[in-house]
Amino acid sequence: QVQLVESGGGLAQAGGSLRLSCAASGRTFIFSRYVMGWFRQAPGKEREFVATISSWSGGLTDYADSVKGRFTISRDNAKNTVYLQMNSLKPDDTAVYYCAANYKNGRLPTDYGYWGQGTQVTVSS
Repeated sequence: QVQLVESGGGLAQAGGSLRLSCAASGRTFIFSRYVMGWFRQAPGKEREFVATISSWSGGLTDYADSVKGRFTISRDNAKNTVYLQMNSLKPDDTAVYYCAANYKNGRLPTDYGYWGQGTQVTVSS
């Protein structure tokens, strides 16, 4: 069974930084074959795309316009881990952040078959 576990969330001030990690594991899960994504969901809102990185080493990345230039997604296939470096945080970034995995890239939550439990990010003004 595939397990994705996020960590690194917390409280930050506007303009600050956080780095989220997502560790993947599973008996039949081969991390390097999967596209990994980060999504977020704020209270009362739909889950939205944040960033994705392709399955191959070197990683083709895609970002939502709202985070482009501020957030960086990366992966370490040797560690079965995907990261989201978040800089210049804004109060609008406050949300539960989820990592997800699928065979193909995409921006829709329905494109992803495996999800972590989420980690809370709160940005104060």
